[in-house]
Amino acid sequence: MAPQTERIGFLGLGIMGSRMAANLARAGFELAVWTHTPGKAAAWAAEHGAVAHDTPAAVAANSDIAITMVVDGAQVESILLGEHGVVESARAGLLVVDCSTIAPVDTRRIGAALADRGASMLDAPVTGSSPRAEDGTLTIMVGGSQDDFARALPVLEAMGKLIVHVGELGQGEMLKLINNSLGAANAAAVAEALLLAEATGVDLDALVEVTSAGSGASAQLQLKSAAMRSHDYTTFFKTDHMLKDVRLCLEEAQRAGVPFPAAGHARDLLSAAAGRGFGQEDYASIVEPAEGLAGRRLRG
Repeated sequence: MAPQTERIGFLGLGIMGSRMAANLARAGFELAVWTHTPGKAAAWAAEHGAVAHDTPAAVAANSDIAITMVVDGAQVESILLGEHGVVESARAGLLVVDCSTIAPVDTRRIGAALADRGASMLDAPVTGSSPRAEDGTLTIMVGGSQDDFARALPVLEAMGKLIVHVGELGQGEMLKLINNSLGAANAAAVAEALLLAEATGVDLDALVEVTSAGSGASAQLQLKSAAMRSHDYTTFFKTDHMLKDVRLCLEEAQRAGVPFPAAGHARDLLSAAAGRGFGQEDYASIVEPAEGLAGRRLRG
């Protein structure tokens, strides 16, 4: 392995971020870390050989590349532009890589504010959920300049398997929102197909086996059908987070004047699932309101 010369700051050590940062540590990068939860960064740093800091500004002061991996645009803006944020220590040459999923318009606005301080930005949202974050096989879609992408590529390769430069700043986010909305729409279709099959006497094992080999196959069928049938919503990707992404996608669709009714249907089901108390559980809970509409519950 070639020596790692870039110092990395990692901001956000949640379900995804902690695993992504661990892969950077294993790859030999010098890491400075911070997260919202008091004491969590210090504990993580002690385990992984990193240095914890009290503020995002302190992380930025000790980093060449600063990576953010948090929940939403408000958190990204606070970490990068707020009091004691990255912008306070941003210097010429600092590269910010935001792996969160936020609105493209927010990405571009934040990127412009960083550019005013001589820093540059890539948006690099990820897909693959926690198991792929764990083993470093995430898919990462990146928006920003080609030069910044080339600089960040060795860092991204430590966290992901498929890394694609998709265009200018903000386009990584747009592609991620479309991807997640398509996934949510597929998950809604899987839930409804399971309910129809059971209601008409079709064996659900047979449905999954046959459909997986045919034109109805999808990642959602493979990943979520068993969880839906057993009503096991162990969290890989929270319902609230999927709902946020679909809502953002529909906002962009409205701006573009393009209908996306399948995503609208998924939003309504996800919203109902969150309203039933499943917001912090996996989005396989989309089956719950689908069952309510069908007036029946899957028996597995």
